[in-house]
Amino acid sequence: MRFTQSFAPALLLLAGVAQATSWGFDDGSVSVVAKRAGDAGSKERFTSKTLVTKPLSLGSTDTLKISLTAKDNGQGKRPHQAFVILKEKETGLEAPFPLTVKESGKAVASITHKDLPVQFLHSDGPLEASIILGSFGSSKALNAPVFDVKLQKDPNVPLPPYEKPVRYGKKEEIHHIFRADPTSPPKVISIFFALVVLATVPVLFISWIFLGANLNHLSKAIGAAPVSHATFFGSILAMEGVFFLYYTTWNLFQALPVIGAVAVVTMLSGTKALGEVQSRRLAGER
Repeated sequence: MRFTQSFAPALLLLAGVAQATSWGFDDGSVSVVAKRAGDAGSKERFTSKTLVTKPLSLGSTDTLKISLTAKDNGQGKRPHQAFVILKEKETGLEAPFPLTVKESGKAVASITHKDLPVQFLHSDGPLEASIILGSFGSSKALNAPVFDVKLQKDPNVPLPPYEKPVRYGKKEEIHHIFRADPTSPPKVISIFFALVVLATVPVLFISWIFLGANLNHLSKAIGAAPVSHATFFGSILAMEGVFFLYYTTWNLFQALPVIGAVAVVTMLSGTKALGEVQSRRLAGER
């Protein structure tokens, strides 16, 4: 029991030490290597707590080289994740560049203009560089800004084109201008169908002559069922009137209810009117 009481604080102490471990680095340095011979460039040192005071200038033909030794709880070790992150401060756009790391923790990375996103090349402000180190386990990952870099463009070389990507979000209000509804179909089509309808009139009369239509039965039909025949003939004229109004002024929603009402009247009156005609036919009247 005494052993347990004395061992518990030690376990808590060890747990606290384990939780306190974190990733870091030593021997951090950054240099700008010029492509031109005889130009030694510039080299600066940094730590996770001490940044490079002045922004580094990276020309269009220069190479930015970063080197450091990654350490886990003070021991040189290769992390699972090791990156240099360049960030545009104004927009927050980031670009990762992996560090090549050995088992001893020594890591290097090289960056040139051609490795950068097009958006960075169009940016006027300095880019913020951060070191990202992390791995599995209880050690806390590291995300430390270390220096700024200013891109120097060659005025004789045009920048690559860049178009801002379309993103989801609030857009400007769009005002649609719709074309006015057509008031009537083309005249050629209207004239053609009007002639087709008019051509049926003489065909109707000729058919009556050949089929033996007897106009003498008109008075008998009206005398036998005056309301039915008058209503049936009137409903046919009314339907033609509805079609004319739909063609000239009405829309479909105005015409459909009237067509439905006229159709009911036509069906009811036509049943009685044609029934009267059938009765005379069955009686032998021609």
